[in-house]
Amino acid sequence: MSNAVAQADNLKDDVTDRFNQGASKIADQASSAGADLAEDMRNLKADMASIQQTLTKLASNAGSEAYKTAQSIGSTVASQASDIASSAVNSAQEQAKTFASELEMRARANPLGTIGATLVVGIVIGMLSRGRG
Repeated sequence: MSNAVAQADNLKDDVTDRFNQGASKIADQASSAGADLAEDMRNLKADMASIQQTLTKLASNAGSEAYKTAQSIGSTVASQASDIASSAVNSAQEQAKTFASELEMRARANPLGTIGATLVVGIVIGMLSRGRG
């Protein structure tokens, strides 16, 4: 019986050793996995920071391009408005010159009629200004 007890003790010791070895390997694997996880988390954090910087640059560049586009559109509109205004001024000047030329030609063609019309207009203006004062 003592042999059976010794074998049982040996078996118990053997099972305990194997259990301890298994537990040690599991602890080593868990420690290694924890270290790997920590490294992966550091890498992930660095990647997120890089993505954030990229998005910030993208937003900044988009804002800058929008400003440049708006500035270009404003410049184009101002240039076109200036061209239109210049054209309108030139047209008005031409019409005034044409009107003045036509009046001059009529005055040369009929000088007495021009003097008479001028006299009538002067009298009407004089009468209007006297009636108010």
